[in-house]
Amino acid sequence: MSEKTFEEEMEQLEAIVERLEEGEVSLEEAISLFKQGMELSKNCHDKLKAIEKQLDEIINEDGEITPFQLQEEE
Repeated sequence: MSEKTFEEEMEQLEAIVERLEEGEVSLEEAISLFKQGMELSKNCHDKLKAIEKQLDEIINEDGEITPFQLQEEE
C-alpha cells in the first residue's frame, strides 16, 4: 500500500472536519473521526517539517550542505 500524499491527507482531514462540524454523527463515530483527524494532522505536520528541513539546506558546489540564505540585493 502506497503512502498518501500531503494533498490527499489534507483532503481527508477536511472531510473529517466537515463531518464533525455537521454534528450528525454518533459519539462513537465522532471519537473515531477525531482520532483519524489527529493522526492525519500529525502526518501532515511531519511532512511539512521534513520539507522545511530540505528547504533550509542547500548543497553547494563542493557538495557541502549549508544553511539556505536568501541573497539580498545591494
